[in-house]
Amino acid sequence: MMEARLSLVTLGVADLARSKAFYEAMGFKAAFANDQIVFLPMGGMVLALFGKHDLDADMARENAGHGHIALAHNTRSEAEVDAIIDHAVASGGSLLKAAHKADWGGYSGYFADPDGHAWEVAFNPHWTIDPEGRINMGS
Repeated sequence: MMEARLSLVTLGVADLARSKAFYEAMGFKAAFANDQIVFLPMGGMVLALFGKHDLDADMARENAGHGHIALAHNTRSEAEVDAIIDHAVASGGSLLKAAHKADWGGYSGYFADPDGHAWEVAFNPHWTIDPEGRINMGS
């Protein structure tokens, strides 16, 4: 059986240097980078940037295009949501949906990185985040 754990998320990107620069501007630090791949540690897991055509080949898929997926980053406050989305747009990303009060009781919005990968940034008042960034969903 497979453990219920996510180890790595790989994003297929058009321009590896541009994407690395964007994520570094957002505060990520590369643990490894070469002309084919970049590994960015994320508190127990890794975000990888890989050329989109190379990723398609690695998956044995032709022209996979965009998947219907959103990455998410939860914050400790509504103000953090606004600051992160504003910084992403200033760093070369694009606004998908302005932050707003959500009908589930929180506050969230979306931006896209330079390759169109969607990120939700959200504050959920029903969850807590420990100092290491791990989410506690309560019991």
